[in-house]
Amino acid sequence: MAVCSFCRGTLVREGEALRRIGHSAELFDDHSPLGLGARGSWAGESFTLVGQLQYSYQDDDGEEGRWTAWHAAFDNGRSACLSEDNGTYVLTWPQADAPPPLDTLQALPIGAGLTLRDQRWTLTSRVQARVHAMAGEWLALPDLKQPFAFYELRNPRGEVLSVDTSTQPPQVDLGRQLHLADLNLSGLPRRDDGRANIRARGQACPSCGSALQPTLDTTQSIVCGSCKAVVDISKGLGADLAFYKQDNGLPPLIDLGKRGQLSLGGVAIAWQVVGYQERHNVPASADEESWFWREYLLYNEQAGFAFLVDALDGWSLVQPVTGAPTTVGDKASYQGVDYRKKEESYSAQTTYVLGEFYWPVRKGQKTLNTDYAGSGARANLVLNREMAGQEVTWSAGRALDAQDVMRAFHIEATRRQAFERDVSATSESWTSKALVYGLIIAFFVLVSMIESCGDSCSDVRDTYGENSQEYQQCRASRHSSGGYGGSYGGYTSGGSHK
Repeated sequence: MAVCSFCRGTLVREGEALRRIGHSAELFDDHSPLGLGARGSWAGESFTLVGQLQYSYQDDDGEEGRWTAWHAAFDNGRSACLSEDNGTYVLTWPQADAPPPLDTLQALPIGAGLTLRDQRWTLTSRVQARVHAMAGEWLALPDLKQPFAFYELRNPRGEVLSVDTSTQPPQVDLGRQLHLADLNLSGLPRRDDGRANIRARGQACPSCGSALQPTLDTTQSIVCGSCKAVVDISKGLGADLAFYKQDNGLPPLIDLGKRGQLSLGGVAIAWQVVGYQERHNVPASADEESWFWREYLLYNEQAGFAFLVDALDGWSLVQPVTGAPTTVGDKASYQGVDYRKKEESYSAQTTYVLGEFYWPVRKGQKTLNTDYAGSGARANLVLNREMAGQEVTWSAGRALDAQDVMRAFHIEATRRQAFERDVSATSESWTSKALVYGLIIAFFVLVSMIESCGDSCSDVRDTYGENSQEYQQCRASRHSSGGYGGSYGGYTSGGSHK
């Protein structure tokens, strides 16, 4: 089938006959660096991007989102699907195998495992999707009217198996993660350095009217630099942008836009800070401890996205992985490394964000997190499982020394105490400060009462130092800072092959 680029008419070829079945909706602007007609190569074989298909979805928990898939037609006659996946890309190939039993996939809990092709797979995503719009050519005609189930499974080898029920029989695809640089692309409609060519169009913030200027092609949410409102641009820059206002947070220890070099997977990579978020756990009861942490979203044009996490137990650098580690009880295994669960799973909530993000940021977003750590000589390796809605995302990386972070981003030595905080998760003083932070935010009257008794920021000064940003911020805004800790990992962006 094909969609006319001029009138959006949808044509289906049946043998030698062409039949027109209607019109395709307009494509939404997802700021993709890809485009129809782009040429590339993989494993020595050349291809052309000849089709674009945009999905909208809703999972079992009501989370909504969109993603785009591209039809890569190879010169040797084969076809593949190229789609975005947590800030990188996945290239999958059609399989002749019959799909797994659909009733099993529908009943299986997200995160549970099953055996297919003599391999152990984990069901990581299940959504109800619709075809939003199409362009170019595709080998099969999907259901353009009814919603359909889309399943995604992953294994410890880093492979992705998708089951698309929009066609009959359902389409089964198998592939793995890659970076756009691996495809040697040319003829792209935008600059292929990851920067969005959209500044000239501009868009006013729906909250205050200031200009929004996203800089990354993959940006789904952007925070207004003037009023700090979080604006959802996942459906393209347009007249009716969804947004929400947020309370003030703490200034990042590492400024947005700053560049630094950190190693991931043994390779030194030049990163740029493009996003910042503050998160905290959500205690199940009043008796449970609450803690806070910071996450910096890092970007590299070749390596994609990673997360630099400032937690109670130190710093770590992690990146979402395509595969799904093997888990048995409190143990996990991934790429030959054995991990052990650090603590019970906990609910995490985002409270404050700055910058740009490759997923739609929504107010009060929550995830269910589980942290794992290596042992022995690999004790510095970390692993995180994060579940949001009906999707599970794993992230892997390593712990970092605070001084390594400071050197990487050229932070002044006078701010060392701000980077090397009290790492005791059960510290009574730390718990008190986190509690004071929450109380001061919630009860401004209490702040005034405390301040009348002297320096209400003395506990912050004792922890971070008199020259720290935390202490100066506390003095300026007259509230104490809280702790940050708990999670290793990123944040799922929702949907399959986002």
